[in-house]
Amino acid sequence: MGRVVFIGAGPGAADLITVRGARLLGQADLVLSDALVDGSLRELAPQARWIEVGKRGFRGGVTQETINALLRRYGCAHTLVVRLKGGDSSIFGRLEEELRAVAAAGLCAEVVPGVTAASAAAADTRRPLTRRGSGRSVSLTTAMTREGALHAGRSADTEVFYMAGRQLASLSRKLIASGWPSIAPVSVVSRAGCADSLQSEHLLADLGQAAMLHMNRPTVVIVGAGATNVGCTHAVARQSAVSEGAKHHESLLESD
Repeated sequence: MGRVVFIGAGPGAADLITVRGARLLGQADLVLSDALVDGSLRELAPQARWIEVGKRGFRGGVTQETINALLRRYGCAHTLVVRLKGGDSSIFGRLEEELRAVAAAGLCAEVVPGVTAASAAAADTRRPLTRRGSGRSVSLTTAMTREGALHAGRSADTEVFYMAGRQLASLSRKLIASGWPSIAPVSVVSRAGCADSLQSEHLLADLGQAAMLHMNRPTVVIVGAGATNVGCTHAVARQSAVSEGAKHHESLLESD
């Protein structure tokens, strides 16, 4: 009876995979790979048979039922099967469904974490997702459900939306209706972690303007504290300090 290892390959470039993930990938007999995984990762497991089982948004692809069946079939036939997923397997990667399929077949399973797209987007823009004093909470949301419904709200200081590239204008309206101010900062990153990553910054009311730039590219939208330009944050802090100093000076003059 074999073993199935779920490996998060990272969000873009091949070298974002973890050392543990790369080591186990190199031992694989067979790899079931997602569509967004960097093709050069094949070089780490040239001895393995590779099967593409990717899904791309709402454009079809291999069904989840087929992937589950392949995991059971090949897991029973090989010593080590790797299920290679983009980003981190536990973030919108249908990991639970596949773990259940593996467990039902009596197979051993292991999960190796990976770098998720939100972290890569923050790194690409050099804007931390958390900020001391102003960004103490982060929410990760998949913008579109399987039924095509748009989900958006205000539950954290920083909201990160995955799979939102096709509905940026609608996302803007939904967030404003949920209580976000129209001038809230927004950072949009497509193909985060890749050499051709694109970044743009907007006010929430103008988010729809990013649609053409990021069209047909896997897109992450960051709203709130994590989208604030670090330099602007410092500038605001300095301006606040100057203002406080001026007020203090005025109070001293009035007391005289």
